[in-house]
Amino acid sequence: MRPLRSDNDLLAMTDEYRDQHKRRLSWMPWLYYSLKPKHQAWAHAWQQAIQEELCRLETVTIGANCFVAPEARLFAEPNRGIVMGDNCSIAAEAFLHGPIRLGKAVSINHRVSIDGGAKGVCIGDNTRIAANTCIYAFNHGMAPECPINTQPVRSAGIVIGSDVWVGANAGITDGVSIGDHAIVGMGSVVTRPVPAWAIVAGSPARQIGDRRDFR
Repeated sequence: MRPLRSDNDLLAMTDEYRDQHKRRLSWMPWLYYSLKPKHQAWAHAWQQAIQEELCRLETVTIGANCFVAPEARLFAEPNRGIVMGDNCSIAAEAFLHGPIRLGKAVSINHRVSIDGGAKGVCIGDNTRIAANTCIYAFNHGMAPECPINTQPVRSAGIVIGSDVWVGANAGITDGVSIGDHAIVGMGSVVTRPVPAWAIVAGSPARQIGDRRDFR
């Protein structure tokens, strides 16, 4: 006969399951927006505490109904702020260094790395940045007479439009603009402007299609 669990045992199990649920949300933030009512109260309080502490320590502005994984790392000095529109999500082990501006409903998946350099990164509404993508709005000089570690750093900034899908393990270099509704294939390295609606892939990325052809 199995022994009955005590109230303390049941409470410990509840805490363990809740901790595991938090880890699940951190790595898959889209689940936050479909939580059952019984989970919403603790999850919203948990997120409120995380976001309030982040705003206290860094120059960060967070819109309504956002999700920030506690394992994410956001750094935003004065004049290098991070601004998140409503309904944005940032997953576990993402690294963001301002200046960065996210529109509404932008999702930054796990282990994405974004550095705004001096000129910043701007990402439009409803854009999805898949896991392990690197977006760097700065570059080193490459003059042969100087070692790389003493080269000046320049920054032109990066603009990614609305309703864009950037596939996993992509790289986006300084000075690039990506038009609205474009798709960047998995593992691509984007070094040149991408037109609206274009599908690009490869290293360096080149246009291989048009999203409007897929109906």
